Amino acid sequence: MTVQIIEIGGHEMAVLPVAEYRRLIDAVEDRADVAAAEKAELARVSGEEYLPAEFVDRLLAGENALRVWRQFRGLTAIKLSALSGIDQSRISELENDKAQGKPSTWRALADALGVMVDDILPLRDEAIG
Repeated sequence: MTVQIIEIGGHEMAVLPVAEYRRLIDAVEDRADVAAAEKAELARVSGEEYLPAEFVDRLLAGENALRVWRQFRGLTAIKLSALSGIDQSRISELENDKAQGKPSTWRALADALGVMVDDILPLRDEAIG
C-alpha cells in the first residue's frame, strides 16, 4: 500500500491512491456484511422467524397483512376461524378491508397466527375500533 503522510493545519493526514482507498472501503463494508450475517444466523438458530421475500414483497406492496400472514402459515380462512374463534365471514371482511375489527378480534387472530397484533393490523390513519 502506497501512503503519504502530510500535515494540514497541525493534523497528520494519510494520502493514498483512490484504488487503495476504495479497496479499504470495500473491506470495511464486507466485514460489516459478515457481522450482520453472523448476527442474523444467531437469531435464526435461537428461533427467530424469518418471512420469505415473497411475503415481505406482498406486505410492502400494501397487500392485506392478515391475508399475507394467514397464507404464509398455510391456513385457509376456515382453519384460521377454528383456531381463533373468529367467524370466517369476519375474517373475510377484515382481509378485504370491509371492516375494522375490535382489539379483541385482532388479538385472537394474532395469537392464532403466532404474530404480534401490529404485524396484522391494516395500515390506516384512522383508529382500529
